[in-house]
Amino acid sequence: MNEPKLSSSPDRSYHLLAFRIIGDFGAAIAVPVVLFVLAGRWLDERYQGGWLFTVLAFILAAFLSGTVIYRKAKRYGAEYQKLGTSK
Repeated sequence: MNEPKLSSSPDRSYHLLAFRIIGDFGAAIAVPVVLFVLAGRWLDERYQGGWLFTVLAFILAAFLSGTVIYRKAKRYGAEYQKLGTSK
């Protein structure tokens, strides 16, 4: 049987791009949130802020993640368009 070559398949390029996007977006969301919330908890314990620093850190991390995701989405969108025109 004739099996299609995986290395030259255009579907493979789309799948690889999708996996890169999933990993990149996941890291862009998770890393700032985890780091900022941990820092906020530490500040809350140090300065007896209750939950104030944790909430502020989460809001800042969410804003930062949103900004990073927006920029990455634009870049990946352009890359996706290049894949579509290279067929």
